[in-house]
Amino acid sequence: MTTVVPPCELTRKAVKWISEQQAETGKSLKSLLEEAGMRFNLSPKDMEFLERFYAENNGDPVEC
Repeated sequence: MTTVVPPCELTRKAVKWISEQQAETGKSLKSLLEEAGMRFNLSPKDMEFLERFYAENNGDPVEC
């Protein structure tokens, strides 16, 4: 049986993962955003949000 995860929760997990990967790997934000989109199965709308979020907030916690 599969569990449905709210889109907001996936976005939070993506932000957390991106932050961790930036600290550990030093990869560029662009490549991490692309990888997070695939890893968390984010929609184009979610990806636009993440790009805007990082441009405006420099990685502060996500609120729904």
